[in-house]
Amino acid sequence: MSAVTTTLATAQSAVTVAEDAHQVRRRRRLSPGKQWPAARLAGPLLVVVLWTAASAAGTLDPGAIPAPWTVAETAGRLWSDGTLATDVVTSLRRAAIGFSIGLGAGVLLALAAGLSRVGDALIDGTVQLNRAVPTLGLIPLFILWLGIGETFKIAIIAIVVYIPMYLNTHAALSGIDSRYVELAEVQGLSRLRFIRQVVIPGSLPGFFVGLRLSVTGSWLGLVVLEQINATSGLGYMMFQAQNYGQTDVILVGLLIYGVFGLVSDSVVRLIERRVLSWRRTLSS
Repeated sequence: MSAVTTTLATAQSAVTVAEDAHQVRRRRRLSPGKQWPAARLAGPLLVVVLWTAASAAGTLDPGAIPAPWTVAETAGRLWSDGTLATDVVTSLRRAAIGFSIGLGAGVLLALAAGLSRVGDALIDGTVQLNRAVPTLGLIPLFILWLGIGETFKIAIIAIVVYIPMYLNTHAALSGIDSRYVELAEVQGLSRLRFIRQVVIPGSLPGFFVGLRLSVTGSWLGLVVLEQINATSGLGYMMFQAQNYGQTDVILVGLLIYGVFGLVSDSVVRLIERRVLSWRRTLSS
């Protein structure tokens, strides 16, 4: 009888182990798995392959969408002439200056509003009002105030950047668990140590979300601004190409904007992964 009981207990244990292993396997299937190297390039490369195949098969109208080799030849010619290099440098300078100003303003305003009730009362409503006004709708007013030179373009880019930067950083600050604040008060942390040890780590996830949106916004604002009373830049090059029906030149500009956006977003994601390496998320 005892032998039968022992056998039944062993069988039941084996079934339990098998069920546990099956549950572990089921849990593991919920994860998307390990990231592939350079996986984000798969989509753009697929688009290029389809574009090349359609052009080679004669499916696409060369006048509307030139073939990839035609666009590459045009880019090489513009680069050899020095036109493309000058426009690229000009666009990068505008985007960098506007982005830097908007980044600094967004973070400082978010800290002032997130750490002080007075700051929140004075700043948050104003930023929300600014957010409700289309930024590109401010262009005529800024032209009257600042003229048609570089200043108004940089100012518009800064506004496009600071709004998502402020919103996401402020939301992250507001979402910090109040128990951490109480613990810091119990520990007697100074204001500076509180910001360094509690506020900054707690707001970093939202900060990086705002940073990615701001980087994308700077390029979107730039492509519009460079087609308004500009004499240089990628947007100006595309606007001139539109007047002469040069679709290949327009595609060169669009591809460069796309590469700029993809590279800058990838850099921000890389920095985010390094800085927030302590987090256990699906992407990590």
